[in-house]
Amino acid sequence: MSSPAIVVDGVRKAFRRPHHQTHTLKERALHPLRRIGHDEFLAVDDVSFSVEEGEFFGIVGRNGSGKSTLLKMLAGIYGHDAGDIWLRGRLSTFIELGVGFNPDLGARDNVMLNAIMLGLTPSMARSRYDAVIDFAELREFEEVKLKNYSSGMHVRLAFSVMIQVDADVLLIDEVLAVGDAAFQQKCFDQFNRLRDEGRTMILVTHDMGAVKRFCDRAMLMERGRTIELGEPERVGAHYLDVNFSGDRAASVAQIGAGADDLSRQGDGRARIERMWVEDDQGEPRMLIQRGDTVVVRFEISFAEDMAEPSVGLVVEDDHHRPVFAGNSIWVARPVGNFKAGDLVEATVSFENVLASGRYTVTPYVASRGSADLEFADRRKDFGSFVSAGPNDTGAITVLDHDVVVRTVGTDSSPNLRTGATS
Repeated sequence: MSSPAIVVDGVRKAFRRPHHQTHTLKERALHPLRRIGHDEFLAVDDVSFSVEEGEFFGIVGRNGSGKSTLLKMLAGIYGHDAGDIWLRGRLSTFIELGVGFNPDLGARDNVMLNAIMLGLTPSMARSRYDAVIDFAELREFEEVKLKNYSSGMHVRLAFSVMIQVDADVLLIDEVLAVGDAAFQQKCFDQFNRLRDEGRTMILVTHDMGAVKRFCDRAMLMERGRTIELGEPERVGAHYLDVNFSGDRAASVAQIGAGADDLSRQGDGRARIERMWVEDDQGEPRMLIQRGDTVVVRFEISFAEDMAEPSVGLVVEDDHHRPVFAGNSIWVARPVGNFKAGDLVEATVSFENVLASGRYTVTPYVASRGSADLEFADRRKDFGSFVSAGPNDTGAITVLDHDVVVRTVGTDSSPNLRTGATS
């Protein structure tokens, strides 16, 4: 990293927000001369930072914190009201799904138009079309109009164009969350390639795992201002504290009540009514530190008699990978026989050995079938909690372990030279 590729100095962006909105024709007819007052909403307020050439820089923050507005100013989509922005090199952006695409054209025409808008000559765009369409895995859909594409197909095509334009600076918003897990992994592989090639990247995301994995530094925004700038580990800890500390953690820990029945699977013999997460002191928590105990409680009402049901849950990460599962059968814990009308509370507890990030919880109550569980009720992603802890390695879990190194010979040992075993 030799010199800045991006410099942002005291940048400010405000929007006008009306005090009153006229919603109907009747209101407009009755009050044709009404003046609508406005106030000023500061979306970005006196933000300064620089990104060195070849650096990967993460921007995180809650919804409405100003991070996407800042990225749009860097991309030239928005102007800024005060301050200075300086960028060096060819710029490629991946900010809003579908921006720059014509929905009435197919993939070929859209790739050509996008590549030219991003700075390629027509001949260069034509020569890279096959690489774009193959990376996006859309060869069989290249003649289909984009208005018939799914959001995931749009993401694949847009990302594929972006990485083929040989940009010096890449700006990427959290739209990558729309892609499926397999495509996200392909994107991550491309991030590693871009890093090796010395490209500069700003990544806006809610995924602190991605920031810690790829970014050299990170910045946390809140209400339009920078509140933390530095090592991703420290920024991540502050981000989790902003999101899930104090009263807000307690309020969101009471999860699941009234959730949409579309998440429900089962024959209705029982219903999981609500679910919440506690710490080992019985306090509702959304944020659980690594090494502490996660306590998940959920209430079950029975519509029919059930004898010794299996009660359990599955925990998944943000990429929908199961990271923990447990139930009463596996721990050989009889739960009892229940009558129609009974209301019971189930508790599943486990040590938090999970990497930092958000995890969803799917509780269930079932009976044993001839080959598998027969669900009475299963509530997919009925709630969630956040794991936090230091020294993440990129692995899904962080297990207690020991490392021992001992001398077994010298570099002149025949076994070491030849790889032979005795």
